[in-house]
Amino acid sequence: MPIINGQRTIIGVAQLINKENQAPFTECDVSLFEAFAIFCGLGIHNTQMYENACKLMAKQKVALECLSYHATASNEATEKLIKEHIPSAQTYNLYSFTFVDFDLSDMDTCKATVRMFLECSLVQQFHIPYEVLCRWILSVKKNYRPVKYHNWRHALNVAQTMFAMFKTGKMERFMSDLEILGLLVACLCHDLDHRGTNNAFQTKTDSPLAVLYSTSTMEHHHFDQCVMILNTDTNNIFQALSPDDYRKVMKMVENAILSTDLAMYFKKKNKFLELIDNGEFDWQSEDKKELLSGMMMTACDVSAIAKPWEVQHKIAKLVADEFFEQGDMEKIQLKEQPIAMMDRERKDELPQMQVGFIDVICLPLYRVLSDTFPWMRPLYLGTLENRQHWQDLAEKVEMGLTWIDHDTIDKPVEAFRDTEETKEIELIVTTFKTVSNAPQVDTRKRTKHKICCIL
Repeated sequence: MPIINGQRTIIGVAQLINKENQAPFTECDVSLFEAFAIFCGLGIHNTQMYENACKLMAKQKVALECLSYHATASNEATEKLIKEHIPSAQTYNLYSFTFVDFDLSDMDTCKATVRMFLECSLVQQFHIPYEVLCRWILSVKKNYRPVKYHNWRHALNVAQTMFAMFKTGKMERFMSDLEILGLLVACLCHDLDHRGTNNAFQTKTDSPLAVLYSTSTMEHHHFDQCVMILNTDTNNIFQALSPDDYRKVMKMVENAILSTDLAMYFKKKNKFLELIDNGEFDWQSEDKKELLSGMMMTACDVSAIAKPWEVQHKIAKLVADEFFEQGDMEKIQLKEQPIAMMDRERKDELPQMQVGFIDVICLPLYRVLSDTFPWMRPLYLGTLENRQHWQDLAEKVEMGLTWIDHDTIDKPVEAFRDTEETKEIELIVTTFKTVSNAPQVDTRKRTKHKICCIL
């Protein structure tokens, strides 16, 4: 009797001989034997599957060990950071909502991160070994890819905004020390291993990540990367926590990272607004604290929109570059036309899209936060000011007074006055086949000229 598996493949043979009473085998005996053969097939198949599963688990463990080793900062880099002097928070302007990282070296970004932990007394409060903290920060930095925008420096800026919310925005009064620790960790890890593509792209391309996670694909991956780093003994900054505190802080980190998915923000914002409208300002319950933390994470994640214009403008270029690269991949790999904000052929629409982004997401969030927590008003005012800049730029584009090219910074017409600069802009005008009859720009008659300014 053949023994077969689920794929109808023969994996064995069973034989019955010499019935005890010497009688021939009956139809009933044959039926029982067939059932027994099926049972044998299931048993053998399950045993083989278990053996394969054990081998795959072993391979996975080896792969994770290798990944963990290469994902962890080197001893040399860690020792170097340990020996560095950590400047004051004022040196890095960490208490300000206008913090800028452009002039900071990579080492300074790590030292600024250490300073935030020291300023919040987290090292002392949770008995974090200084060496472990330094190695963890360097390991987190190492696990960010060199994409245009969603990189380590973006994570630093998000964490710094959260720090400024705690200190300057007076939000630490609503949070326990453990929650402050969890939110800072979440900010630093919220985009770990970002590939420069969004959740929709993962779904469209049937990526392995999309198979693993059906919703908030990248955010789940960011959290998993965060856990992988923390699970390494030399990176575990939570090692001194009690089991209960460890469970609480990991849950908070997970919820906070998932909250950076704007789809989650849109799901939760109405509930948050309802609490505010009802005058419920007691944020101590677990549900309300989670809701507030989620809103704070979103506010930190998009806080580049509230930076001074000269900073915001440059960051918008980085975001556009990353989006355009995804749009190019969609055209080449998927043979699809990308949406406007990812289509470099429609870059002239960037200012108007920025206005829409501010109106739909940023201003409503910052308005309610500043109304409820007045010390966070700089975020609202900065966003409002940048909205005016983007609106002005959008109007110039519509009138033909400005040409958007994301490779350089947009300059006002008045900036081109001397002969040398006039020649440069004439060359640009010629390159883009834009007509200008006058050798110099007359600002009083600029509506009559097609001026080419570079963004």
